[in-house]
Amino acid sequence: MRIDRDTCEEILVTITRNKTRSLLTAFGVFWGIFMLVALIGAGNGWQEALRNEFEGFATNSGFVVADKTSQPYKGFRKGRRWDLELADIERIRAIEGVDIVTPSVTEWGKLAVYEGNKYDNTIVKGLFPDYEQLEHQEMAYGRFINDVDIREARKVCVIGKRVYESLFKAGEDPCGKYVQVDSVYYRVIGMCSSEGNVNIQGQASESVVLPYTTMQKMYNLGNKIEVACFTMKPGVKVKDVQPRVEAVLKEAHYISADDKQAVMFLNLEAMFSMMDNLMMGTTILIWMVGIGTLLAGAIGVSNIMMVTVRERTTEIGIRRAIGARPRDILQQILSESMVLTTVAGMGGITLAVGVLQLLESAANPTGVIEEHYQVSFGLAVGTCLLLIALGLLAGLAPAYRAMAIKPIEAIRDE
Repeated sequence: MRIDRDTCEEILVTITRNKTRSLLTAFGVFWGIFMLVALIGAGNGWQEALRNEFEGFATNSGFVVADKTSQPYKGFRKGRRWDLELADIERIRAIEGVDIVTPSVTEWGKLAVYEGNKYDNTIVKGLFPDYEQLEHQEMAYGRFINDVDIREARKVCVIGKRVYESLFKAGEDPCGKYVQVDSVYYRVIGMCSSEGNVNIQGQASESVVLPYTTMQKMYNLGNKIEVACFTMKPGVKVKDVQPRVEAVLKEAHYISADDKQAVMFLNLEAMFSMMDNLMMGTTILIWMVGIGTLLAGAIGVSNIMMVTVRERTTEIGIRRAIGARPRDILQQILSESMVLTTVAGMGGITLAVGVLQLLESAANPTGVIEEHYQVSFGLAVGTCLLLIALGLLAGLAPAYRAMAIKPIEAIRDE
């Protein structure tokens, strides 16, 4: 299609001939593309915020906790309290399909002190190095506990982000410094910056992590553990081994096989699966609403172009009479439709990007972008191509109607 100054002027004159009608028609496309881009961007930001809630956790993990029994069994009364023990770790590890198994113990409401005058209420955790495979520890300074710390029961610790902010100056390296907890001094070997809101026995950011063997001695825990944490091998689901884990633990601790309360089980894999399904459903809904609104706008453009062709019957007939080819009429109508659609659509994209930028700034007040509400460049380009295609489709029916006008019929109508 030839684009020159006369063609552009003709398109502009045609569109502005009835300004109110053109504006109302353009608003349908403008609103449709605005809704599509804004919903996609907002959906992306919401999904990223939801993922941040599960930050660092292995998606194929499960957790076991002991609870009171609900049935009497082998001379033991109902309501008996029992504890998991280190031997249970090996029992679970022996189950086919289980990959990593590690214990966790916790002391709540402890006071961490630095230099005698800086305090913070904290959670003290006793962990093994392989716990990092279940809940990833993003280290801003130093390292996480290792096998040597466990073997030698070293008095070392890893502090969380909020503990660091309470005890140390911003930018200060805490490694090598000593933090006092319950009258015992522990040398800081690392600072974990992870801050996921889903947690097992307290958030990592509010914790002081000790080697399990160190905590075992300091708090006289014996072989008691509070939580048995495990991950699955590739291709194996947590729900597939859950009955076997419960059966092994019940048999070892004299608990009835029919007791549904004694062994508490948290299947994080199922939670991740629900989250993925929720995200997929949200994405499909966003696209359905956005595309539907955009198509409604395109249909409006097509209807208005049909009205315009009907009003210009005489003009088109005269053009045909003086030598205009059907292709020229087709190109003229399609170009008008595409220009109207594209201009309105680009305005909608621009406004949507501006609104998403404000939303992103409000969601990340610290200046660190953790939740991205903007759409990608590829999506923006794809949306522009979609606009052009919709403009072409919206103009096809009016264009073919215009092509079908015969000069003699146009003169007779006049």
